Amino acid sequence: MACLDRRDLGLLVLRVGTGAVLAAHGTQKLAGWFGGAGIEGTTAAMEAMGFHPPKHSAVAAGLGEA
Repeated sequence: MACLDRRDLGLLVLRVGTGAVLAAHGTQKLAGWFGGAGIEGTTAAMEAMGFHPPKHSAVAAGLGEA
């Protein structure tokens, strides 16, 4: 097994951090965790932005991030 050098460790930290932020943002959209609006609020936002159908767009956005 090869040793991790600093660059590999830095990339791992960056990837885990980015993944955690995206997962948190996705769960805000889907379940309302971490102060999010949940699927109803996300659906309303998608409708206000002109996405059709808004609920499918909200679910796709939440799942894509989570």
